Amino acid sequence: MKLRPLADRVIVKRVENETKTASGIVIPDSAAEKPDQGEILAVGPGRKNDKGELIAMNVKVGDRVLFGKYSGQTVKVSGDELLVMKEEDLFAVVEK
Repeated sequence: MKLRPLADRVIVKRVENETKTASGIVIPDSAAEKPDQGEILAVGPGRKNDKGELIAMNVKVGDRVLFGKYSGQTVKVSGDELLVMKEEDLFAVVEK
């Protein structure tokens, strides 16, 4: 199944954090916090302003982004857990 977000929404897949500390201690899945980073899988066309003009999105597919711990709506697609959120819920794009 392929998702196409509407308006200024994006589809994000969480990027898992390391499960081992620098000293070699393994953190079990039950104790690990949900990561607040993800990769954008799909981007909507953008939102319209008061004049009806389309405002383009500032992010693109493949960008790694930061977002709040409780941001977005979780959906399951083909066994994957994805997040659907508005562009304004994103904090930053992670530059490499």
